[in-house]
Amino acid sequence: MSSAELKLKPRSVPGTRPTKEQAEDAVRTLIRWAGDDPAREGLLGTPDRVVRSYEEFFSGYLQDPVAILERTFEEIEGYDEMVVLKDIRFESHCEHHMVPIIGKVHIAYLPSNRVIGISKLARVALIYAKRLQIQEKMTAQIANAIDVVLQPRGVAVVMEAAHQCMTTRGVHKSGVTMVTSRMLGVFRENAVTRHEFLSMIGNPVSRSE
Repeated sequence: MSSAELKLKPRSVPGTRPTKEQAEDAVRTLIRWAGDDPAREGLLGTPDRVVRSYEEFFSGYLQDPVAILERTFEEIEGYDEMVVLKDIRFESHCEHHMVPIIGKVHIAYLPSNRVIGISKLARVALIYAKRLQIQEKMTAQIANAIDVVLQPRGVAVVMEAAHQCMTTRGVHKSGVTMVTSRMLGVFRENAVTRHEFLSMIGNPVSRSE
């Protein structure tokens, strides 16, 4: 297995994962640090609810994008045109402040000799979204995973998102969208192919300039 393939595997967390009870105690500590009483009626169930929500928010650590992408189809009757899945909504969390990143991602690839079910493209995007992230890294992870496993002639990923670490704290600027892109293979090398893809998704890269 290549070094690129190894980077696609879920990273193991050093040490033993805390128990649910330990995680709930940590939430109670944060409530006290915020200035409230975790023992008051309205907050009694909050630690349990927060821990269960974390299981959903960060479920991507327990899933393997490679296993999803390896389920491909080779009977494609010579199809070699662009495959595009756009407007995949995602919810992630900023690894710096642990607040939401909400947006959509557009994915395209040019198959060489096999294709993948379109739902698998969306699932790979959501696996990476369900981890602590920065948008630039997530954009690259999605593109790299598709490129390594499918080995297509090219991969393109464009992501548009709003970051609550910017809208609800710090500079408090709402209505701001961050756009990132990752182009591999013919999408990087061929301007016509890249333009065709960007036109299909409404060219958010151009709109952001």
